[in-house]
Amino acid sequence: MVRRVVTDRRVTLGLTFVVAFCSIAYELVYSELLTVFYGGTVLRYSITIGLYLFSLGVGALLSTHLDDPVENFLRTEVYLAVAGPAGAGIIILLNSFPDVVFAGKPAITLVAAHVPILLVGVLSGFEIPLLNELLADREQTIFAALGRIYPRSVVRRVLGVCFDVSDANHESFSEVLGVDYLGSLAGTVVYALVLFPAYGLVVTVLVLGLLNALGALTFAGWVLWGRSWTASDSRTDFGASGNPGSWRPLLVVGLLLTGAYAGLVVNAGAVDRAVTGAYIGDQIESEYRPGQAEVAVESFTRTPYQRVTRYERTITGRQKSETCLRLDQAIQLCDSWVDSYHSGLVDVPMSTFEDPTSVDVLLVGGGDYIAVDHLEEYGVSIDQVDIDGTFMQMARNHQYLGQFNDGAETYDRLNTTVGDAFTYLRRTDDRYDLVILDVPGVRSDDSMRLYSTEFYRLVKRHLTEDGIAVTWAYSPYFHGQHHKSFVNTLRAAGFDRHLPYSVYEDFDGDSERERGERFYLLSDDTTPTPDLSRARSAYLDATAEQYDGWNWQFLTRYRGVDPNSVFNPNYDIIVEK
Repeated sequence: MVRRVVTDRRVTLGLTFVVAFCSIAYELVYSELLTVFYGGTVLRYSITIGLYLFSLGVGALLSTHLDDPVENFLRTEVYLAVAGPAGAGIIILLNSFPDVVFAGKPAITLVAAHVPILLVGVLSGFEIPLLNELLADREQTIFAALGRIYPRSVVRRVLGVCFDVSDANHESFSEVLGVDYLGSLAGTVVYALVLFPAYGLVVTVLVLGLLNALGALTFAGWVLWGRSWTASDSRTDFGASGNPGSWRPLLVVGLLLTGAYAGLVVNAGAVDRAVTGAYIGDQIESEYRPGQAEVAVESFTRTPYQRVTRYERTITGRQKSETCLRLDQAIQLCDSWVDSYHSGLVDVPMSTFEDPTSVDVLLVGGGDYIAVDHLEEYGVSIDQVDIDGTFMQMARNHQYLGQFNDGAETYDRLNTTVGDAFTYLRRTDDRYDLVILDVPGVRSDDSMRLYSTEFYRLVKRHLTEDGIAVTWAYSPYFHGQHHKSFVNTLRAAGFDRHLPYSVYEDFDGDSERERGERFYLLSDDTTPTPDLSRARSAYLDATAEQYDGWNWQFLTRYRGVDPNSVFNPNYDIIVEK
């Protein structure tokens, strides 16, 4: 006699929702990890989703060879509870030994980092066919019940405009597939709005593993407690084996995983700091020659927009260590050059104005309030726009940043807006004498918008007749492709002149100042000359001899290089290292 498994519909569909939620969220975690390590947000997400959908199809095809749906579904969930978090760990490990070098390493590690996508995809492809087999009662589906609620005749008429229609099909496959799609939607939304912003990648993947393990235990418990029957005699059906003892290893693994994941999730903050801090320390050290630097991560915080890392670094040959701050992978400031950077960003352009108290300034970014502190010395009026309100709150309360910004958030001529600068400039009619762009480097697709022709056109449109803009810039000698794209983007936005200059610091401890951060003053036809005698900066007073002359130049036009646009991006503008 052929037995068919009849399970409680609420449990089966609930599991369908959970497994779909976890599967898509795993792939989003993998996409973000690959973006962190290899760059190219659009590329990484596109390839990940493509491989995931392909492997889903492979899994569905292979599922035709699977026998007992009860035991195989339990196995699938336990395997996913292991493979999902392990896949994230593999991607991290593949990129945790930068000093290990061998032929073909970049290509080999890149390919290997995509294996977890395929594994989770194939296992996820097993789930829908197995769940469909578990819903053998075809007559009382959710859709059949909904047929008594929604206006079926109206729906048929609407569909009939474009399709040949008939009465609703009470097939459980449609029901399982519909709930699966709903779970996928929930997974993407909850990941983006809750899990990633609140917990980051490491803890998020542990939460997903916990959900998979709990799903496996819930399913096993429901069957073992007699909630699954054979259609013929209502006796408990344990699947093809008929022996629940064969599940014992799976249940033990499921219980161990549940306990382990639950313990780690309860201590989410410590786990995130330990794993991410260790990785970041190794990555920072890898930027120097072997043995040249030692890095100790002191604190690690995550905001909805970026990862904030404070660390102590000791470089061979220097007398003392210093504290630095990073936002994601980009260095934000270090003790030794925080003053020179902000003197170049703020005090040099402010020295072009004879009466600074009449100057209206737009500060884009600058959430650490250090630029505001420099501007306060001139009595200017400041509108500040920064998207990361959490980081700004941190800067107001953090002792380390407080030593540099001196409580500048209380300046009475400061008006701060927490929001997107692009949107702000589109909505405001205000015009400014000086626009300061204290924005992160363009390290990924996410920041390309602030390096687009559309953004710089907005900046130019909001300058007064004699207004100027200032931004820091990557060196054209070390980032040639970025420089060409950046300059052509500025030209396309209407800026045709720039005044390049740099600040100078003793970076190697030999008592000689070397060229440091590079800056551009930008204009279309106004060419005000900086006068450092007007600058209120002890640093510029001490280094004034470094600036022999100020030379406004026409921006070079590079042939064959497209500007970067929101709608026609030039990915050469991204600086990956």
